[in-house]
Amino acid sequence: MMQDTFEPKIIAFCCNWCSYAGADLAGTGRLKYPENIRIIRVPCSSRVDSALVLRAFQNGADGVMIAGCHPGDCHYDTGNYHTRKRMMLLKSLMEFMGLDEERLLVKWISGNEADRFKDTVESFTSKLKKMGASGKVRDLRCAK
Repeated sequence: MMQDTFEPKIIAFCCNWCSYAGADLAGTGRLKYPENIRIIRVPCSSRVDSALVLRAFQNGADGVMIAGCHPGDCHYDTGNYHTRKRMMLLKSLMEFMGLDEERLLVKWISGNEADRFKDTVESFTSKLKKMGASGKVRDLRCAK
């Protein structure tokens, strides 16, 4: 597959209270951003378990974005702080699995930041295009 035609598959887990509203505002405002992103609405960014992220990569995602409320603005008080800690740990595990940690992006986007959402998706897509496809990911499940 040529790099020019490669379109990375991106899964975005977006917080219902902030980031999803920002993505929705980008859509209703007719802002153009890459179509290769699939948004999954979650109650809070802290609800995105590391296993979900790893499963996305094992199922062919080239990049995963987790978008939540800005620190201090979480609807559930400290959810985004838990997200930050969990994803920092996950990035170290990703190297063991043969994945570049740059394939996981954690961003804080509020409901009125449609332009920030658009710019984030565009820059992440551009970075992943330069990196190429993620390739085969090591499966960590135990053999039966």
